[in-house]
Formats: sequence, structure tokens, C-alpha cells
Amino acid sequence: MNVREQLQAAVKEAAHHDERRRLCTLRLMQAAIRDRDQAHCVGNGEKITQAEIAALLAKMIKQREEQIVADRKAGDLETVRQTKAEIETIREFMPPLMDEPTLRTACAQVVNDIGAAGLRDVGRTITALKKRYPDQLDIGRASNLVKGMLR
Repeated sequence: MNVREQLQAAVKEAAHHDERRRLCTLRLMQAAIRDRDQAHCVGNGEKITQAEIAALLAKMIKQREEQIVADRKAGDLETVRQTKAEIETIREFMPPLMDEPTLRTACAQVVNDIGAAGLRDVGRTITALKKRYPDQLDIGRASNLVKGMLR
């Protein structure tokens, strides 16, 4: 079952159980995907790929994490709680990220494959990691691991 189908099933379930906050978040996700489909594939009827959907959802999570920081500064704890709930809902549809040992192995493999020798090669290494494991990386963790390996 792809993300679109999972999302549609979750919308029906949330509507059936009268989970209004979750339903709003799910519909927002559907609208974002639909908008990206229309912008990306004008006239030819194609839809964005699963990888592009994952990137879109990651962007939505990042926006909400930034919003949480702003709301905490403003002292609006109720909005922080609601935004965290939105993030959890969005994360349900994200592909699972690599665990620490797998990430460490993948980083070491790429460092060896491209012949990275120093900190100047961090960017090249991260780019290669993104190409090999597009939906499975936590870029921040991967970057820290690569920097530690190349020091």
C-alpha cells in the first residue's frame, strides 16, 4: 500500500472515529500532495513519486518543528501540544529511518566507496548518501557521523 492509499484509509478512519484534529492534518497532507502533483505534472497526468512525497512530508515536519520553537518562545503551550500531535500524524506516513548501526555502516561504506579523506569531503559524502538512501536518512545524524569519520 503506497502513501496515497494509506492516507486515504486514514482519512476515512479518522472521519469515522470523529478525530477532528487528526482529520484536519490528514486532509492538509492530501492537499499538499495534490498541489505538488498539479504543479509538478502539468498536463501529462503524472503524479509525484513516493520519494517526492516523503520529501514533502519531511518539509511539513520541519515547518512544524520551527513553529514549535516560535510558539514556545511566545509561551503558547497549547499550540505546541497541537503542533506536536500534527508532527506525529505526519510521521506515521514517513518511511522508517535507518537505525544507528545501519546508518554508521552506510556512512562508512560511502566514505570508502568515494575515497573521502578529510572534512572537505563531507558534502560530497552526504550527497552520495542521499542518492543511495533517499528516504531512509536523518541527514543531521548522518552528517555528524561522517564528520566524525573524516576527522
